[in-house]
Amino acid sequence: MLNQTAIDIYNFIKQSINDGYPPTVREICAALDIKSTSTVHKYINQLALEGYLEKQDNQNRALRLCGEKKISVPLVGEIAAGTPILAIENITEYISFSSDRYYSGDLFALKIKGESMINIGIFDGDIVIIEKTGYAENGDVVAALVDDENATVKTFFRENGHFRLQPENDDMEPIISDNVQILGKVAALIRYF
Repeated sequence: MLNQTAIDIYNFIKQSINDGYPPTVREICAALDIKSTSTVHKYINQLALEGYLEKQDNQNRALRLCGEKKISVPLVGEIAAGTPILAIENITEYISFSSDRYYSGDLFALKIKGESMINIGIFDGDIVIIEKTGYAENGDVVAALVDDENATVKTFFRENGHFRLQPENDDMEPIISDNVQILGKVAALIRYF
């Protein structure tokens, strides 16, 4: 399991490669305010051992991202993107998807039921990959439990002493509640044709 520093280093390397070339160890130190090059080397070695990077020893700018990883996550049922539905977690199958991103939390999948998120491209029948977390920032798209029993996918806002779960469909009203539990953030979407 990677810690936050390793994730930050990986993301910086990925961004640098996307910008045209891999960074040097000293550039990583400077960008992430890491004092020691040996610390960066330690994390680069860890990323290489865990299959995120390939590196050539004793060469500058010799880092390469490994291909996308196949991730298998449990599909635990349906979730409302419309009127909230009773939350029942029941693993029905496992879903595989490819990702070049590192997820720091556990993942699970939910099948979308409803049309409340169509303005941002989440449609009835889609599968959303949720990264488990109990915390969300305003504007995050989350899977949430409302009043301890109803689960829904909405855009999250904390305001005026309550929570607003905003649908992304102009024909629907927000859910306002004092009792919202964040189950996780939407991390990816899978659509089958």
